[in-house]
Amino acid sequence: MTCPSRTRCRPVIEFLGGLSHARVEHGRDVAARTATRLRQDDAWAQFTRFVLVGGTSTALYAVLFLSLRSLGYLPAHVVATAASSMLANELHRRLTFRADRRVSFLTAQVEAGGVSFVGLVATSAALGWLDAAVGSAHPFWQITLVATVTAVIGLLRFVALRWIFRPAVPTTA
Repeated sequence: MTCPSRTRCRPVIEFLGGLSHARVEHGRDVAARTATRLRQDDAWAQFTRFVLVGGTSTALYAVLFLSLRSLGYLPAHVVATAASSMLANELHRRLTFRADRRVSFLTAQVEAGGVSFVGLVATSAALGWLDAAVGSAHPFWQITLVATVTAVIGLLRFVALRWIFRPAVPTTA
């Protein structure tokens, strides 16, 4: 149900948590300041965007992994990792590091893909260990393990991509 005026909405808003107009405006102000801060190009803003892209690509990984589990955990893992890494590489190129004018799609996939390959080897080894230790582990634990290893590799990947996608520094003669 929509409210035709703020006057009629006020009792509902107060009942739902006491949100006043000032609190809503404050929330919008915080959101606007956060968005402005995330658009900057310092290390903190880039790292925050990196984490957001990583979370998005991890969600894609989980959906693909669960969808392809009938192939076995390793083939499902490899396909899901390849697809989510390609998406992450492109989003990092365009959004995280804003390198789309400096680095081509193919270059980003090759350079960042090399870093992704290290992650694929590490997560595949972790999944192999889990399978050997537990047998057929629940998908929740498989995804949790991959996400944990990926987070550690992600820190290394951030440093590597920040170096790969860094702006060219003009040389002065």
